[in-house]
Amino acid sequence: MERSQINEILEESDRFIGSFGYILPPFAYWSPEEMRARTGSDAGDIRANRLGWDITDYGQGRFEDLGLFLFTVRNGSAADLAAGRGMLYAEKIMISRENQVSPMHRHTIKAEDIINRGGGKLVLELFASAEDGSVDPSAEIMVHTDGVLRKLKAGSLLKLDPGESVTLMPGLWHAFWGEGGDVLIGEVSTVNDDLTDNVFREPIGRFSTIIEDEKPRHLLVSDYDTWL
Repeated sequence: MERSQINEILEESDRFIGSFGYILPPFAYWSPEEMRARTGSDAGDIRANRLGWDITDYGQGRFEDLGLFLFTVRNGSAADLAAGRGMLYAEKIMISRENQVSPMHRHTIKAEDIINRGGGKLVLELFASAEDGSVDPSAEIMVHTDGVLRKLKAGSLLKLDPGESVTLMPGLWHAFWGEGGDVLIGEVSTVNDDLTDNVFREPIGRFSTIIEDEKPRHLLVSDYDTWL
């Protein structure tokens, strides 16, 4: 993806989020220079826990069809999770555009509530894991939607209206997209580690390759290791 495209998506996404009354934290609007200065002094946890902007086309160069916007608002650490105490949770706000697929994947550690915060329907395709961790094409699925246990057939399309949510436990394969419009998505989860805890069904990248055709408006979490 070109940096100019990323900058444009940042602006569009910020407006979309704000249209639902959701306000991002102050560090969302720091310049790259302020981010560099602050994460070297009083705000090191932003970099360490990878809080902030995240835009991905999964390395495929087709963001409109295969991609996702994310902003990690808060996140604990692997050390807290290992200790079983402290900040054991994470929160994200995401945007899935109409018919824009986030590809089939699962998590080994993370459990997550996926919440339709507004817009169109959020559609999730769901599969259980086989004993070897791969997609089980036939096993039934048990999931909770807003506290109600539901039994679904393999590959079912679960459609969530605004205000509805689903709990996805570790090992549950899922892909998702917006239907009838772009969707604002909330995620509340166990500590999030996008570097190690995403297993994709197809060989695919988690982050985008960026062509620097202009200055970044704000840094992405994938920029931190090189820019900071």
